[in-house]
Amino acid sequence: MSTRPDRDQVSAELMDGLVQASFAVMALLSRVAAEHDLSLTQLRVLAILRNHEPVMAELAAHLGLERSSVSGLVDRAVRRGLVRRDASEKDGRAVRVALTPDGRRLAEVLTEEVADLIAPMTRGLGQADRRRLGGLLARLLE
Repeated sequence: MSTRPDRDQVSAELMDGLVQASFAVMALLSRVAAEHDLSLTQLRVLAILRNHEPVMAELAAHLGLERSSVSGLVDRAVRRGLVRRDASEKDGRAVRVALTPDGRRLAEVLTEEVADLIAPMTRGLGQADRRRLGGLLARLLE
């Protein structure tokens, strides 16, 4: 009897499919990032900032990185003119991070490029299957 009930529920086919899909998507994201002289983590930062203006601690938590690492990422993005730092209105000691107009334009370009590269992966799925897959992935990531 296994001591890992959650693992027993994951079929080999499901595990293989998730891992292979993850690798395929990561390769596409890495390619897009490299074409814009960004690391994969910098790409993630821009994606997060499209819809949020987190304080540095929130950004660090979302990325799963130490605050000092995130500070370096933000420093590089500030130097490129992609993000700005603002004092938090709620806590004067906290620093909020937001996209600049150039950063917003780049984030939009990146979004379009990623969508164009991912589209062929889902081409064989009907509209209902794409919606269902999106819903299942959202539940999986909760």
